[in-house]
Amino acid sequence: MTIYYKDAYINETSVTAGPFLIDGPLKEKFDNVYTDFYDKEKTFEDCEVNELVKTINTLLRKGNYNNRDISLLISADLSNQIVISNLAANKLGITYFGIYNACASFCESIILASSLLYNRDDKVICTTSAHNLTSERQFKAPVEYGMPKPEYSTFTASAATACIVSHKKEGVRIESGTIGKVIDLGVKDAFDMGSAMSPAAAYTLNKHLKDTNRDISYYDLILTGDLGLYGKKIFKEFCLKEYGLKINNYNDAACLIYNNKDSRVCAGGSGPSCLPTYVFCEIIPKMKKKKIKRVLLLATGALFSTTSVNQKKSIPCICHAVSLEAI
Repeated sequence: MTIYYKDAYINETSVTAGPFLIDGPLKEKFDNVYTDFYDKEKTFEDCEVNELVKTINTLLRKGNYNNRDISLLISADLSNQIVISNLAANKLGITYFGIYNACASFCESIILASSLLYNRDDKVICTTSAHNLTSERQFKAPVEYGMPKPEYSTFTASAATACIVSHKKEGVRIESGTIGKVIDLGVKDAFDMGSAMSPAAAYTLNKHLKDTNRDISYYDLILTGDLGLYGKKIFKEFCLKEYGLKINNYNDAACLIYNNKDSRVCAGGSGPSCLPTYVFCEIIPKMKKKKIKRVLLLATGALFSTTSVNQKKSIPCICHAVSLEAI
C-alpha cells in the first residue's frame, strides 16, 4: 500500500548522539552529544529518557515553538513496552502516540504523521531513540557478560532523533510512503539482522516501484536503515535474483555512521535511530541545498523478542518506505 501526500514536509530536525557515534564521520553534525552511557544518570534507561527529552526540546527551540504548538508526538524506542517513549511523553505533556515496529519505526512514524495532518497549523513531532546498553541487555546479552559477537552482528546506535512534520512548505517534502508486510524466511540468529531483514527491504522496494510505476533510476539515492555490511550485500543480491532489480544508487545508513575501522561496531549500526541520524545529519542538509533531489528511505525492523528467540522461533521482519523530494 502506497500513500501519496500533497503537502507534507519535514521542517526541522534534531539529533542527540552518544558514545561511538560521536567519534564517527558525523561527529561535527549533531545538535547534542553525550560521552558516556550514563551521562550523569543512575541507569541507562534514565539516560535514554533524558537524551530523548533533550532532543525534543532542542527541536522545539530550533523551530521556535513550545509544547503547546505541537498537535501530536509520535515516538518509538526498543525498550519493553516502549517505556522510554512513555516516560519522555509524560515529561513533555504533548498528545502522544507510542508506536513499535523495531528499527522500521522511523518511516512508520513519518507515514503516520503525514497521514494524520488535517488542519493547516498541525505540527507533529516524530521521534526515535535507542541506547546501546539497554538494547544489548534486552535483546542479546548484557555487555558486562563479555559475550563475544560474530562479525556479522550490528551495534545499536545510541542516539535520539526528532523531526517536525507539518503542512508548512519548508525543509524537505514527504512525497509518498509505502507500507510493507511481515516477511519471515526462517532466520533464527538474533545477531544476524542483515540476513533476516534484507528480504523485507527488497519486497518493499519492489512494491513501491510497482505502485508508483517508477524505475529505480528515478531516485538519486536509495537508503536502507541498518542492514550492515553483510546485509547490504544480501539485499542487493536478493533484489536482483527475486525482482530483477539491479541497484547502483544505493547505500545503507548502518555502514555510514561509525568509524568502520573500530572493530567493536562489527558490521555497522542498528536501531531505530540509525537511519534518521544519518538522514537528518547528512541527507536532508544536502536536499535543502538541492545537491540531492529524490531519496527513497527503506527502514527495516526485526520483530522479535527475547521470549521468541529463546523459544527458537524464527525472526519476522518488516520494511516501510518513505519518498523524500527537495523543494
